[in-house]
Amino acid sequence: MEFLNILLPILLYIFGIVLLIVLIILGIRLIQLLNKIDKLTDDVSEKVNSLNGLFSIVDRATDAIAIMSDRIVGKIIDIIKRKRKEDNEYEEEQ
Repeated sequence: MEFLNILLPILLYIFGIVLLIVLIILGIRLIQLLNKIDKLTDDVSEKVNSLNGLFSIVDRATDAIAIMSDRIVGKIIDIIKRKRKEDNEYEEEQ
């Protein structure tokens, strides 16, 4: 029994030291991984920001096309309304 009283604390200390060393190594690797992820997100952010000019040009172009199509549709609707009004007036006269 006395042998276990001496051996068990020694084993617990050894396992504790090993566990502490493993946790320190994992912590260091985690910090390195986080640094790599930070660099990657910065790189992606820079690339997305470089495309902002292109996106604004595309946005302006689509806005211009939408305005032009709205005007064309408006003119076509006006022409159809005039035709219907003329047809209704012509039918009333007869």
